[in-house]
Amino acid sequence: MTSSEKSGPAEDKDIAAAAAADAEEGTSSQRNLTRWQYWLLFALGLTYTSFHLLVLNVFPMETWTFRILHVAGALVIGFAIVAACVPPSEQSPGRRWLLELLPMVITVGAALYAVGAVIAAYLMRHVWGYDSWSMPDWLFQSFGWTLLATTVLGILFAWVFKPRSDRIGWYDWSLMAASVSVGAYLVFHLEDLQFRAGVMPTQPDFWVSVAGILLILELTRRVAGMALVVIAAVFILYGFIGPWLPGVLEHGGYNADRFFTYLYTDNGILGPTTAVSSTYIILFIAFAAFLQASKVGDYFVNFAFAAAGRARGGPAKVAIFASGLMGMINGTSAGNVVATGSLTIPLMKRVGYNPRSSGAIEAAASTGGQIMPPVMGAGAFIMAEITGIPYTELIIAALIPAVLYFASVYFMVDLEAAKTGMKGLPSKELPKVGKLLRQLYLFAPIIILIGALFMGYSVIRAGTVALMSAVVVSWLTPFRLGIIGSAKALELAARMAIQLIAVCACAGIIVGVIGLTGVGLRFSSMLLAVADNSQLLALFFAMGISVILGMGMPTTAAYAVAASVVAPGLIQMGVEPLVAHFFVFYYAVISAITPPVALAAYAGAAIAGSEPMRTSVTAFKIGLAAFIVPFIFFYHPALLMEGEWWKITQSFLTALLGVFMLAAAAQGWFFGLASSVVRGLLFIGALMAISGDLLSDAVGLGMGVVLLLWQLKVSGGKPKPPVAEAS
Repeated sequence: MTSSEKSGPAEDKDIAAAAAADAEEGTSSQRNLTRWQYWLLFALGLTYTSFHLLVLNVFPMETWTFRILHVAGALVIGFAIVAACVPPSEQSPGRRWLLELLPMVITVGAALYAVGAVIAAYLMRHVWGYDSWSMPDWLFQSFGWTLLATTVLGILFAWVFKPRSDRIGWYDWSLMAASVSVGAYLVFHLEDLQFRAGVMPTQPDFWVSVAGILLILELTRRVAGMALVVIAAVFILYGFIGPWLPGVLEHGGYNADRFFTYLYTDNGILGPTTAVSSTYIILFIAFAAFLQASKVGDYFVNFAFAAAGRARGGPAKVAIFASGLMGMINGTSAGNVVATGSLTIPLMKRVGYNPRSSGAIEAAASTGGQIMPPVMGAGAFIMAEITGIPYTELIIAALIPAVLYFASVYFMVDLEAAKTGMKGLPSKELPKVGKLLRQLYLFAPIIILIGALFMGYSVIRAGTVALMSAVVVSWLTPFRLGIIGSAKALELAARMAIQLIAVCACAGIIVGVIGLTGVGLRFSSMLLAVADNSQLLALFFAMGISVILGMGMPTTAAYAVAASVVAPGLIQMGVEPLVAHFFVFYYAVISAITPPVALAAYAGAAIAGSEPMRTSVTAFKIGLAAFIVPFIFFYHPALLMEGEWWKITQSFLTALLGVFMLAAAAQGWFFGLASSVVRGLLFIGALMAISGDLLSDAVGLGMGVVLLLWQLKVSGGKPKPPVAEAS
């Protein structure tokens, strides 16, 4: 998002950075609002985040009402800040207003009628004493189709008439009004809808549900691209063509009114995914916004530079540490690439990494942030919601796999640096360690968050305490957060949350279709049939489905969908729910670096100036451990902290050796250049060491020692790096 000289407060660099970091696609279509529209949006964002924090901590609200308002508010803010497409770089002041006049009158008129009908209904009930049965039938009958017309025309004309980059177009005002109308209607008829939606819906229920789903799909397209929208559309289509499909895909079909109203209940859009986005996600994004506003996030990056910048290939190791710290609270892999990669990728290229490796390293590290406790990019919250497993147990279980993943990426970049003879950054260009050590208190919010969780506080209360501590810690820095600073952070949180909220609502559509049609259960039966022949084959099948479902999707939605389709089948195979969901979660996350659709790698390639597909293949190689470790904790759950302490320790240490050998095999460097035979043996030894079985661990360790002695003999004990490869 670029600043405008006239934008005043819109020049706020924090907001610009957050917008860039948060969007996986469509960043360039974000508006830089000016004048009164900026202040209106500021007030909306401030109110939206404050509303959530108050409901979560002070004034509890009925669940459906809270989630309906959560989605409706996100739609209003989302349509205000993100245009339908990229605005033209040059816009003539004399716009074709005559061509727009008639469409504008029709669309805005319909939007005003819909809003007016809802206001009239509220007045009839709360001022004039009408009940639901005594209201005139025509009021909501006309409201329903008018609302749907407003939605369809607003979406259409947003494309026909090119958007402005500095103001909200009338078509988006109509979509914002439609969003308010959908939420108001659902809240107005809440008690009736909880009884009749999906069973005996009325005609207005149907129109409102269709309009609401269209609004969610359109906002998702704007903030996260077409991939998730296409998948949701395919699932919606599946709800109607089921009677003509073969085998496990066949179902009896559904009436449109029952189908769409069912999707707008707590079985679909208002279900587990929105439950997570309305509680944990909005809270922890607010936490991240306060860290960013107080510049504590900058301290994390500077600390990483001070710790690893001098080492060979230092900027790559900085990318690993910084992306792990920031990625766990960012919520999107590609968004984290944009946030930290703009700093680390140019420095990686400067010390000798070629552009392809630079983009791939950042992509792999940023993707790993989604599996790093304690926040895990919101995935752990959805897992806790779906499985019922306490959140603290999930983050303990996630610790060893996350350490193994980041250790693997570290070994990959270190061995590449050794192979090509790279150096680190000079000390004079790095932050002063002494100064940073005197500011260790800036880690307090993260430490308080972890401490509060393990002291037994609820996730919401722990997150709130951590958020408050971020404000207090800021008072010890030059970037004190007072009333104005805190208000900016709250508004920033609303902007940062829009993408994940839209994605979770859209994922709810898919989850609703899966629940209604029962395709998840039929897929589980198919997985069981495969497992009768080979459990390993069933695991490969589950891995492939999880990766395919996650391709092109933000990681939160990728896991939500995969958990509905794949995890039940694994559980029916006799796998513990914890293991089954972590298996699915890992592959849903690393779909972000899996060719051919690897959003995180493509984001890294864009910054590095490298070829996207080759970058994604390199990122796949760097993140290779993440494709192997889930199979290991499937067969040996000790890596998920399941079992006796000595078994867990043994599995961790040998797996650590295994990922080092795996990195050496991938990079072709094991205390000197490794031949093809040595690389093949290293790969086999790595698999043996990672496996977790005592005998195979011993074999893997033995192979590692033998290969080490061989390499030292071949190199004479002094390996000489070759000339660095050309970029």
